[in-house]
Amino acid sequence: MSSARYTATRTSLRTAAIMVGFTAIFTAIMAFTFDTTRPAIEAARIEEQMRLIDEVLPRDRYDNLLLEDFVDVGPHPALAGNRVSRIWRARKAGQPVALIAESSAPDGYAGRIELIVAIQADGTVSGVRVTAHKETPGLGDYIDPRKDRNKTRPWISQFVAVDWNAIEASKWTVRKDGGVFDYHTGATISARAVTRAVGRTVGHVVEQRDALFAAPSASRL
Repeated sequence: MSSARYTATRTSLRTAAIMVGFTAIFTAIMAFTFDTTRPAIEAARIEEQMRLIDEVLPRDRYDNLLLEDFVDVGPHPALAGNRVSRIWRARKAGQPVALIAESSAPDGYAGRIELIVAIQADGTVSGVRVTAHKETPGLGDYIDPRKDRNKTRPWISQFVAVDWNAIEASKWTVRKDGGVFDYHTGATISARAVTRAVGRTVGHVVEQRDALFAAPSASRL
């Protein structure tokens, strides 16, 4: 082997070794960073989940560890469509209080609208919140109470205390379509999508209520 070729080989091997070393160090740093930040990320995720749940079901109504008492359902067309939906179970002194279901409306004006819906054990809606959407700012985004200009009575609050058993299934839509729920003129699509999704969700949860409460925790139905 010539001196020039030998030198080039040594240089290539040294460069490769340096690259491998840098890669190993970088991977170790990334792994360390992930391990050290994971608890904080998980805590933030849990805090956000509880913040949303608190808005639809106050904590004084139940005494179990809500986030640990759940079942996964689906995919089911009445809930999150082609995705699995998580349903948390609220109990007090061991007795069923409410079910909080992840759901979604696939037919929003700008795409899918994500929801959580809380249904009390008697079939009455405790609350509804939009958790993610892309509806038009200033027009259809009133479905999110944080964006609704009516802070006294946000549009989404009309579902509170509505009894599934008191309204025909076909009436779970906006008044424009023959239903019983309000909407904002000029922004019907967003309200229609959310209202119908809430109706589908409540109907399914009420129908499956006993099975949902009886299923083993962390199981899938």
